[in-house]
Amino acid sequence: MGAKADFTVTVSKHETVAAVLPLQQHWLPLSNLDLLLPPVNVGVFFCYKKPESSIVSFTSMASVLKEAMAQALVYYYAFAGEVVANNVGEPELLCNNRGVDFVEAYADVELRDLDLHNPDESIEGKLVPIISEATELRCGGIVVACTFDHRIADAYSANMFLVSWAEMARFKSISLVPSFQRSLMNPRRPGCIAPSLDHMYVPFSSLPPPKQQRQSTDHLISRIYYITSEQLNEFQSLACTNGYKRTKLESFSAFLWKLIAVLAAKDGFNCTKMGIVVDGRVRLGEGDEEKASSMSCYFGNVLSIPFAGQRVSELIEKPLWWVANHVHDFLEQAVTKEHFLGLIDWVEAHRPEPALSKIYSKGSEEGPAFVVSSGQRFPVSKVDFGWGRPVFGSYHFPWGGDSGYVMPMASPGREGDWVVYMHLLKRQLELIEAEASDVLRPLTSDYLELD
Repeated sequence: MGAKADFTVTVSKHETVAAVLPLQQHWLPLSNLDLLLPPVNVGVFFCYKKPESSIVSFTSMASVLKEAMAQALVYYYAFAGEVVANNVGEPELLCNNRGVDFVEAYADVELRDLDLHNPDESIEGKLVPIISEATELRCGGIVVACTFDHRIADAYSANMFLVSWAEMARFKSISLVPSFQRSLMNPRRPGCIAPSLDHMYVPFSSLPPPKQQRQSTDHLISRIYYITSEQLNEFQSLACTNGYKRTKLESFSAFLWKLIAVLAAKDGFNCTKMGIVVDGRVRLGEGDEEKASSMSCYFGNVLSIPFAGQRVSELIEKPLWWVANHVHDFLEQAVTKEHFLGLIDWVEAHRPEPALSKIYSKGSEEGPAFVVSSGQRFPVSKVDFGWGRPVFGSYHFPWGGDSGYVMPMASPGREGDWVVYMHLLKRQLELIEAEASDVLRPLTSDYLELD
C-alpha cells in the first residue's frame, strides 16, 4: 500500500499527569535568553513497531508512559507548570504541578502506510497534539508525541527530558538531573554590548509596521527528506576546496542557500537571508569547570541565531566553497563566550520590552529567509520506553512566521545519513524536489525498512 494521510484518529482517554511527588508551588523567572523566544509550541514524535512480546498491550504501554512521566516531572517540574504574565507583562513560569494533558488514541492506519514525508497531513493535529499523546496503530505499533512551549525549553532541554522519561520507564536512574539555576544567565554589572547585537536582535517597538505583502498563494508547509552520507561527504569535500575546513552543517546549509536563491531570483528579490541556531552552553562554560558542569544540564533556552543576507546573484553564481565560507564567517561571531554574555546584557538593557531575532521579524518583504537548526544530538535511539528503540523520530515545528525552518537530524537506521525536516514555502520545496531530487529524497517506509 502507498502512504496515506486520510486516516481516522479516535481518542479513547484524556487525563492529566502530574508529578508523582507533591511540589512546593513557586515562581520560576524566565532567563534573559528565554525572553527572546516568541510563544510558539514545538512538537516531537517517535514511531515504534509492534512489540515482539505478545503480552505487551497498548494499555500497558500507555500506563508505562504515564507512570514514567509522573516520575520524570518531579525533576522536570517546569513542564508541569504554567506560563503567566508578571506585573510588568513579562512571562514567568508558575510551577504549580498543574500537570501535563495526556491523550490515548487509536489510528486506523498501519505504521508502514504513514506518510512521514508529509507530516502536515499525517502527523500534525493527528499524532502530534498540543499535549502529550500515545496513539495505537492498526498494526500494533505506537506513536508517542508531545509538544512543549519554546519559551520554557530549547531542543537541548527537551532532549534531556525525553531521555529521562524513557529511563524512568525502564526503571533506571536518570542520567542527567536538570538544573534551573537562573543565576547562570545573570547579566553583568555593568553590561557590555557589542554593536553587532543590534543587527541581530530587535525590540518590538523598533519593528517596522507591516507592509502590503505581494499577492501570493504561496505558504509554508512541512516535508521530511533524507540525504545520504555519500552526498554529505561530497558537499563537505566541495566546501573544503582551497584548504578550508568546513563542517557538514556549514556545507549543507550553503547548498540549501544556493537553492533558495534560485527561486528568489525568479521572484525578483535581490537578497535572501539565512541563519543558523547556535547553542551557547559550551561557550558560557569556557574557562570555568564548575560552570561548564552546570551548563551541561541547564534547562532553558541558551540559543542565538546569527544570520547574514547575501545577493542572490552571488549565491547562484559562486561555487559552494565560497558560500560555505560566507556561512562560516557569520557563524564565527556567535560561537564565543563573549557573544552570549553580551546577548544576555542586551536583553537586560531592553527589558521589560520584548525582543526577537531580526531574521524572524523581517518576514518575506526583503526576500526569503530561513533558519537551520542542527538536530544531530536528537537522541532517537535513547528514547526507548521498554519495547524497543523507535524506528523513526522527528521534531515538528510548523511555527506561524514568514521565515522557513530546517532541522537536519541523524538517521535512525543508516549511520552517516541525515533525516531533514523542512518547513519552507511550498514553491521552495517544489524547486528543491525538481532541482535536487537526487540529493534530498522523500522519506519513505522503504528507507526506514518498516515492511
